[in-house]
Amino acid sequence: MGCQMLWLPLALTLMMATVSTGGSIVEECDPGDLKGLASFRGGIHMDTSGRLAKWVGRRCCRWQGVSCNNETGRVTEVHLPGFISSVDFVFQSQMEGWFSPSITLLTSLEVLDLGGLAGLSGRIPTSIGRLKNLRKLYLYGNKLRGSVPESIGKLLKLEELHLHENRLSGFLPPTLGCLKNLNALLLHSNRFTGSIPASFSNLTNLMHLDLHANSITGHIPQNIGDLQLLKELDLSDNLLNGEIPASVNNLTSISVMYLDANHLEGEIPFPSNYGQMPLLGFLRLQNNQLGGKIPPNLGYLVSLQRVSLENNKLEGAIPSSLGNLEALTELYLSGNKLSGVIPKSIGQLSHLILLTLSHNSIQGPLPNEMSALQNLQTLDLSFNSLTLNSIPRWVAELPSLSRIYLAGCGIKGQIPDMLKSTPSPIQELDLSANDLTGGIPAWMGSLTQLYSLNLSRNHLSSSIPASVADFQELGVLDLHSNNITASMEHVFKIGTSFPGGSLTYVDLSDNSFTSGIQQISVGTLERVVYLNLSHNLQEGKLPTSMEKLKALQSLDLSYNKFGFGLVEALANLSHLETLKLQRNQFTGRIPAEFLNLKNLKDLDLSDNLLVGEIPAGRPLSDFPQSCFTGNTGLCGKPLSPCKS
Repeated sequence: MGCQMLWLPLALTLMMATVSTGGSIVEECDPGDLKGLASFRGGIHMDTSGRLAKWVGRRCCRWQGVSCNNETGRVTEVHLPGFISSVDFVFQSQMEGWFSPSITLLTSLEVLDLGGLAGLSGRIPTSIGRLKNLRKLYLYGNKLRGSVPESIGKLLKLEELHLHENRLSGFLPPTLGCLKNLNALLLHSNRFTGSIPASFSNLTNLMHLDLHANSITGHIPQNIGDLQLLKELDLSDNLLNGEIPASVNNLTSISVMYLDANHLEGEIPFPSNYGQMPLLGFLRLQNNQLGGKIPPNLGYLVSLQRVSLENNKLEGAIPSSLGNLEALTELYLSGNKLSGVIPKSIGQLSHLILLTLSHNSIQGPLPNEMSALQNLQTLDLSFNSLTLNSIPRWVAELPSLSRIYLAGCGIKGQIPDMLKSTPSPIQELDLSANDLTGGIPAWMGSLTQLYSLNLSRNHLSSSIPASVADFQELGVLDLHSNNITASMEHVFKIGTSFPGGSLTYVDLSDNSFTSGIQQISVGTLERVVYLNLSHNLQEGKLPTSMEKLKALQSLDLSYNKFGFGLVEALANLSHLETLKLQRNQFTGRIPAEFLNLKNLKDLDLSDNLLVGEIPAGRPLSDFPQSCFTGNTGLCGKPLSPCKS
């Protein structure tokens, strides 16, 4: 009984010395942990989340974002991610300051999450290898610089390493190959150089490897096929060269493989046999220097959903075996040297929504079997050797097709009426560089969902019909290099249902327009970035309403008959980078307000009737003499000095 009475106050004393909340039975923080956390906090001068402001006292296991071991009281996890979400709100926080190397004093740390803080600068501590219990390290989305220290290879328990979207540089340390428990290695969007260490083949538990958007050189490691658990591989947007190793055939778990935007060459080596890479669903090899033929064995990859082989040196015919890819939704083959005809088996791709074959040497005729592509939304056959003469009727009858690109396909005659009432409203139409004649049909304005229309480089004549003003969503209009006459005023009424209009890109150059610019409606061109009206027959004075085209970056009015003085309104186009007014009949002085065009990179005022001294100062003084020559009354830098 006496022993029981003595035990009660002792138990109460012990309970008072413990922490009932916060995950630790030790009241005060381990001295090393406290020093490390305090040093980290001291390096941060801005925290929009307010979490660090609550780090007061010595009971660090109660601090927000800090977790401790219940038995030892040591800090095991630090969670301070930039992206904060809960049931009630989502918040993107930011920290600015220096990443203190004292964080490595937390030697029991298992998880360190400082990802996405945006403003965390400094370097990864060279002493990072002291954190031998670390399983997850998230430092992505910051401003960290310097190299990855060799000591990172001592983190033998590490499972996830996310260092992407920083400013890290230097070589990838070979010691990364020691991290045999690693399943995710994300180093993309940095400034790494050098080659991929051969030691990476030791990372046999790796499932996700992402090194894209760096400056990595050399070859893809020959033994990369040893990473048989790898599901996602992204080496795109680097400087890799050489051939794709045949060992990739051993990547039995691979579902995503992106090797695009490098300097890879040779033939596509996979799959060598049926059954290899059975889960591969997304393949990007575009923008390399791959040659040879598209391997017929590619048809074995029956899980493929998206394939891009664009902009390589592939030649020969498209293999009919591609028709076996029943899951395929997107196929990009543009920009190669492919020849022959499109195989009939393409019509078997019932899930295909996008097919681009432009800029090859493919010949006609188009197989009628393509009419079975009931889900096709985008078709691009531009610039081949098709010589279609006319658009096949089945093209206009495909139930899902809304983006049609048939530029340079030898189409003759008038724009066919069958495009007026397609099953799916046309959103983008490119019939440029053909032999189209006649006028733009009045029914064209009924395509109310049309966003992009390119009829340039044809033989279209007559005037623009008033119905084009019915376009409600048109953003891109390219009619250059035709024989269109009369006024362009109807173009400036497009998209009136949008505040500021819908147009962003307008090219009416190299036609025979005689008027229309005076009818520019400020309310419909406020979004225009590119406006080219050059090589026409327009006369008169520029309207002062042009000063409201606030988004304009490029304006070309050259080779017309515009006269009178240069309107000061042009000086209010603060985003203007290109201004071409040569070969007109502008008179008077160059307005001094032109010095306000601080973003101007390309200027040509030559061959007009301008007089007086060129306003002194940048940007006008940065341009060569050729930008001002042909104005007999003009003087001053960069031309000859004015006579006093």
